[in-house]
Amino acid sequence: MKTPHRPALCVAALAALCIARVGIAQDATITHARIVVGNGTVIEDGSIVVRGGKIVSVADGAPSATVGTVIDAKGMSAMPGLIDAHRHLQLGANVDPRVEMQKLLEAGFTTVLNGGGNPERQVAVRDQIESGQINGPRLIASGTTAQLANMTPDAARAEIRKLAALKVPYTGEMLLTPLPGPGEKEIETLKAMLDEGQKAGVKVQIHAVSTPAMMGAVNAGVKLLVHMPNKDWTTKAEATAVAAAGAHVLMAIGFGSPVFGVFADDNKPRFRDGKPWPDGIIDGVGGGKEAGYSMVNSRTLFDAGVAIGNGMDTTYDPRAGLSQELRSMNVVFSPRDMVQIMGPNTAAYLGMDKQIGTLEAGKLADIVLLKGDPLEGYWNWLKASVVLKEGRVVVDAR
Repeated sequence: MKTPHRPALCVAALAALCIARVGIAQDATITHARIVVGNGTVIEDGSIVVRGGKIVSVADGAPSATVGTVIDAKGMSAMPGLIDAHRHLQLGANVDPRVEMQKLLEAGFTTVLNGGGNPERQVAVRDQIESGQINGPRLIASGTTAQLANMTPDAARAEIRKLAALKVPYTGEMLLTPLPGPGEKEIETLKAMLDEGQKAGVKVQIHAVSTPAMMGAVNAGVKLLVHMPNKDWTTKAEATAVAAAGAHVLMAIGFGSPVFGVFADDNKPRFRDGKPWPDGIIDGVGGGKEAGYSMVNSRTLFDAGVAIGNGMDTTYDPRAGLSQELRSMNVVFSPRDMVQIMGPNTAAYLGMDKQIGTLEAGKLADIVLLKGDPLEGYWNWLKASVVLKEGRVVVDAR
């Protein structure tokens, strides 16, 4: 008898059983929940009924009948599954993605757009999640990151055609020169990429971390901006122009704020890659001013009517990254603003606002049950207890 191998066999069998259950449990009923719908409505004691992975009712009080898995959410709050539209996933060929995917779910994320990298590898992991081989959030693949200043229009078009052939719906973050801003050749290449993307059905994402880069991109017709300007101030007039153009902007509002307790528990401020803050900030402008620029510019654009969304731009632990972003957001946004930003606004960035981002009938049943009220404070967003993805219970930490 080889008893030392029994635990491993048991774990493997349990994992297979869990995957099988994940694949079939698409009907569910949640009762006695505080429901933060995501459209401004809050139901203090309500129910959610899910059939076939979609929400069929969200109502005050008890449901007329229960279906599928029944969850008593008394003392908990239901809110839309979290979305990160710019997460740098670690998906190297020698990396098992199961651990990171599980951590994302446990933090409450049910949809993630990767921030760039090997598109073939992303497609492989995406397909493993969709087939049930891996328990993970809905993964949206993108292309590799590149400097547009180093590309020709023909190379930009070729990149789009490659992604279209792989059925990858987004480019990676295509970088524009921040300061003094993009040159004419960069804009020419950008316009070629936008034109080819329109033909091929691939959406172009632009890394614009300064106001000149943001305005250059918007004037060229860009609709998806990956980062909030963190090199300078954005004026109200510029913010109004971005809103009028219908562009969406992801924040990474915590980009310039110091990180504590993630890379080492020594109470020293660090940048989001673990290097000393503020000297280690990528393309820093000095003194950590990026923190102020990111926060104030985010509020300026939001108040002008721009659909500001969530793109955390992190590689480290998802819950720690969420905490960092929410704490920074909390400086300039109310909890209700944060619900709008993290839910419907980010869903709109992905073109999925008819499917996710709010808890309404007809939408996918991506739901997070929190031990606390998210409108009381951001800290309660870090208390995910149960996570459902399309009605399937993928995390149960009760």
